[in-house]
Amino acid sequence: MASASATAKKNSTGLSDKASDVILVAILAVCLIIVAYPLYYVFVASVSDPYDVYAGKTFLLPSKFTLDGYKAVFKDPDIVSGFLNSVKYTVIGTCFSVIMLYITAYPLAQKDLPGRKWISLFFVFTMYFGGGLIPTYLVVQKTGLIGSMWSLFLPGGVGVGNMIVVRNYFQNSIPHDLVEASEIDGCSKFRTFISVVIPLSLPILAVQAVFAMVAYWNDWFTAMIYLGGKGSPLPLVLRGILMKSSAASEQAATISGGYAELQKQTELIKFCSMIVAAVPMLIAYPYVQKYFEKGFMAGAVKG
Repeated sequence: MASASATAKKNSTGLSDKASDVILVAILAVCLIIVAYPLYYVFVASVSDPYDVYAGKTFLLPSKFTLDGYKAVFKDPDIVSGFLNSVKYTVIGTCFSVIMLYITAYPLAQKDLPGRKWISLFFVFTMYFGGGLIPTYLVVQKTGLIGSMWSLFLPGGVGVGNMIVVRNYFQNSIPHDLVEASEIDGCSKFRTFISVVIPLSLPILAVQAVFAMVAYWNDWFTAMIYLGGKGSPLPLVLRGILMKSSAASEQAATISGGYAELQKQTELIKFCSMIVAAVPMLIAYPYVQKYFEKGFMAGAVKG
């Protein structure tokens, strides 16, 4: 009787676990659809007739398949240079941001750092109080950075929120005994940082690198303000293409039949620009996605 009861209990538990798994998978599937469908819809709209899009005929599949929007986008002579500029700014900006995070977060993770509390408060203060756009522009102007790509990186070189996450990771995920052991073995603090700390902090490094990559890749407003049209990144080029198409459609409003066709092309370019800007990050993200949960959760622990 006892054996039968245990077997029944085990079967009951097994069924319960299976039902829980099914429910969780169903919930996650719904969440995936909610998150992924808008991007899928933009892609479908980018290869469909805009009139059918606004008529609600492109819910799942393209309607009247066309590549005219992509042809218009890639026909612009600035698209290649904009893409190369974005790659350059993203690579340099990501490296610069990660380096700045590390050289600020690691010293603040050391409990024997003189004035550690006050330095931390200085950084946190900047999270809540800032001068605003005009004072920032004046600072960038007075330092001679207008028109230089460094105007994209230096004004916001340290993301304080991310720096706190990295600092917490150093405090809670890297054994202090291991650091001490390396210094006892003759390593300098710099050698310990390079040979011990950085290899052990690759998960949080990957997380912060992705955050920086996405931020720099999508940033067009900073470039529009500081670069003055020179070396425009891809998002700014795409914005220019869309604005030129919109302006052309407005100018053709008085021409019979011309306005409708140009307005149609403008709508196609709008959707195609979203896809062109998003695809590089969608390709890069899976390579570092596996580090996200481990790195971000470890860095989020309060220390």
